[in-house]
Amino acid sequence: MVEKGIVEFIQDDEGHWVALLECGHKQHVRHDPPWQNRPWVISVQGRQQHIGRRLTCKACGDRESSV
Repeated sequence: MVEKGIVEFIQDDEGHWVALLECGHKQHVRHDPPWQNRPWVISVQGRQQHIGRRLTCKACGDRESSV
């Protein structure tokens, strides 16, 4: 499991929030109860408070496991 910090947030073509990670990969961070409870992603302040938060980067993990 590889964790990387969030450096900023962008929206995809459908308006869903995406975290840009320090490794350059992207990860959706949807608030979609009951499956994903992330109410902080809805507000600018909430997203700003999560800059630096570490998320598991599946792409980096896949790369490490294939080596």
